[in-house]
Amino acid sequence: MNILVLHGPNLNLLGEREPEVYGRTTLPQLNTLLKNYAKKKKAALKIFQSNHEGGLIDLIHEHRKWARGMVFNPGAYTHYSYALRDAVAGSMIPTIEVHLSDIHKREEFRRTSVIAPVCLAQITGKGVNSYLEAVDRLLQG
Repeated sequence: MNILVLHGPNLNLLGEREPEVYGRTTLPQLNTLLKNYAKKKKAALKIFQSNHEGGLIDLIHEHRKWARGMVFNPGAYTHYSYALRDAVAGSMIPTIEVHLSDIHKREEFRRTSVIAPVCLAQITGKGVNSYLEAVDRLLQG
């Protein structure tokens, strides 16, 4: 199975930015963990990070025919990007929205996702395991 993994804005600062919230794992470490996990599961991954909404949209469009599933952490775009919501919906890629922290237990503005309604599921608050669980969920079909 081909899986697209997208990390949104500020995720390039993982391990440095608010480690008490997001953990100490860096983005390169997370990506290596994901690649090794997917290899064991016989899945192919393409992994990207962008701080730009349009860049994320372009990646979704570019991979819509390759990907059979997507693991997407939209970062702060989760709460207001209707453009990303439309890109996910329009791509028809089965998508799992993931977050390292539990957005439902954080500040009020973080509790609503405009993207979740067009996703298969939302997995939050499990640190890097949010991503691994999403890969498993996609592989289960």
